[in-house]
Amino acid sequence: MSDVHPNTLRVIAAAREAGLEITTRRFPEGTKTAADAAAAIGVAVGQIVKSLVFAVDGEIVMAYVSGANQLDEKKLAAAAGGAKCSRVDADAVRAATGYPIGGVPPFGHDTKLRVFIDPDLLQYDGVIDFVWAAAGTWNDVFAIAPNDLARISGGVVTDLKRG
Repeated sequence: MSDVHPNTLRVIAAAREAGLEITTRRFPEGTKTAADAAAAIGVAVGQIVKSLVFAVDGEIVMAYVSGANQLDEKKLAAAAGGAKCSRVDADAVRAATGYPIGGVPPFGHDTKLRVFIDPDLLQYDGVIDFVWAAAGTWNDVFAIAPNDLARISGGVVTDLKRG
């Protein structure tokens, strides 16, 4: 595994610590956006987990949103019990999670963050269907059953979709 990025090794270790074995896949062309990831992997864009980092009344929180959806910031603020939701910059994302924007995995973060999950991701839970999440870099991803995503992240499933 010497060719595996250190960030990806951290994600694999965090999954193992949570009782889950994952297999990562690398796409040199990049998987930075949901559309890029879906095209590279060969799945529906809705199967891509967008790991979004926002501040709600100053508290950094995570939202896992289906790649087919846009986040409604007012819904995220309400879910977190706050009034104002705002984007955070790349430095704040890295400080909170330990990973760069475009590569933030759904677990294995440097700090414990509250997590909110788009219920549209759960439609892919089944024998064959999985969702795909970043594995610490712009190029590495892994498949995970949506129920495992919710369990390991400790996320609250709630409507986050704009529109």
